[in-house]
Amino acid sequence: MPSSAGPSIDTITEGGRVTQVGEGQEADESAPPVMTFGAPTAGEVLAERYELVEHINNDSAGRLVWRGVDVILRRPVAVVLRYPGGDSATEMLQAAVAASRVIHPNLVGVYDAIDEADRAYVVREWVDGQSLRDLAADGPLDPARATAIGNAVASALAAVHATGMVHGNVHPGTVMISDEGRVVLADARTDGDDSQENDIRAVGGVLYFALTGYWPHAEAPLRGATAGHGRAAIPDAVRDAGGAIAAPRQVRAGVPAYLDDLTMDLLDAEIAPPSSDVLAAELARLDVPAEEEHYLDNSGPLRFAADTEEEPSPLAAAGGRKVALGIASLLVVALVGLLIGINTLGDDGDKDPQANQPPAPTSTAPAGDATPAAAAVRKLAVKSVRIIDPDSQKRDELGGADKIIDGDADKGWGTDTYTAAKFGNQKSGMGVWLDLGEPHSVKSVQAVLSATGASAELLTGTTAPPSSSNGDKQMVQAYKTPNTTIGQPFEDHDGTTMTFNGFDADQKYQYLLFWITELPASERGFQVDVQEITVQGS
Repeated sequence: MPSSAGPSIDTITEGGRVTQVGEGQEADESAPPVMTFGAPTAGEVLAERYELVEHINNDSAGRLVWRGVDVILRRPVAVVLRYPGGDSATEMLQAAVAASRVIHPNLVGVYDAIDEADRAYVVREWVDGQSLRDLAADGPLDPARATAIGNAVASALAAVHATGMVHGNVHPGTVMISDEGRVVLADARTDGDDSQENDIRAVGGVLYFALTGYWPHAEAPLRGATAGHGRAAIPDAVRDAGGAIAAPRQVRAGVPAYLDDLTMDLLDAEIAPPSSDVLAAELARLDVPAEEEHYLDNSGPLRFAADTEEEPSPLAAAGGRKVALGIASLLVVALVGLLIGINTLGDDGDKDPQANQPPAPTSTAPAGDATPAAAAVRKLAVKSVRIIDPDSQKRDELGGADKIIDGDADKGWGTDTYTAAKFGNQKSGMGVWLDLGEPHSVKSVQAVLSATGASAELLTGTTAPPSSSNGDKQMVQAYKTPNTTIGQPFEDHDGTTMTFNGFDADQKYQYLLFWITELPASERGFQVDVQEITVQGS
């Protein structure tokens, strides 16, 4: 790690994951003491840009947490300072670099990371709110809110995992809820000791805590979540004489069976968990308004086991739970089909297994054939790709589109260099159009850019006009009609990766348009390269 003052975030060695102000990393013996002499003061401006306004607290890793203001962009920020900088701050700064490259509405945005040798600091999005741990201090949350929080955390992890990274620090102290109700995940690690599977199981822990007020991982606690340890203390789960945790429904009344079973399956080490994007899709399906919850009351428990004939695990047997159909197949079955097809999976282990058999197969599903499981989420092939440039008569920026889908993130298609961010005020935008060949269920689209600071959105449509100036205009006009935007647009974003996952699970998509509206600044003007676009789905 360089010790000279103020390297930009892009010059720091890239490592693992996200950093966040708040209840995060648990202090250990090597954590530096909180600095008292020479500590920053209100009104001090760091890096000639970030003014310190108010000291908030000192987090569990000995870092100083300040509320500040970006005096250039005039937006509130959080500043996390660590003394000293240099090698001792490597993990924190590497985490910030990695976090800046993953953009998602349920991840705290990281803006900058600077090492000044005697101190280092990370600047990130300011969140007005509180952690899940503090929110649940007055008692467990209602099932609907717990489900919504679990859905947000799983969606954030899906964005992190799509880049091949791991969060590694998911617990109630790193799940933040803003005053407006937005849920964001923060404070990841970069030491490489964790796995994506552990991240997913931690979602089960978050659900368990939200539903009960207890943490189920005392035997192998997540960092910052050790029962009985300082500021990060979280009460341990209720356990029987053998050490098995009590199910949420045994701890409190009113927890629906399907949510109870989902949570316990995520915590059961003998049941392989789903991928984070599949889990997010399932939690999104369950995240329904309270007035509609009765539709799910009799849907039966949800299971993740890969083999439908697998014997129940000891923990499952102790709770009277059965291992049944994998979650992936549930994502493509209509709700009525769920009420019928998985009714046999009720939470009473003593029921006659023949009592609730599904209807006999119809002519569309021959007798003796098992209902096919949903196709696994995978990288979808793109049949064709082209550049959309409706406002140009020269059309001299269309070459090289095939490099966007060649699997090589070091090569891509780039715009010309313009004198202003909005394409020199000459164009409404430019885009990359993708044809998947046929309609598919799409889970996410990820675009990797050459620089930070671009603005873009993802659109969908049903037409494929010819490649011409008029054809491009027709496409943009058709694709920008209401209800065709996927997820939230990214405006002046602080990373090089944009992930869109707001797809309708009941809709299939063939044509997608990655539409760029503003270019980032470069040494010579305003320009961006689209290095790679990948589509995940089935």
